Amino acid sequence: MQAPETIQVDSREIACDGGGGALGHPRVFLNMGEKPSIDCPYCGRRFELSADAPAAAGH
Repeated sequence: MQAPETIQVDSREIACDGGGGALGHPRVFLNMGEKPSIDCPYCGRRFELSADAPAAAGH
């Protein structure tokens, strides 16, 4: 079994659909919050915040 893909992103809010078109999964929206990464609950893809991503806007 192959390890899930790791994707570098510039935003703490991302969407994942499995990347397989019709063979993927329902689109889910994920929010990292203050964490440096998050895993998709469907396919296991890991989304990591890139080192040069803009700082999070505080509310």
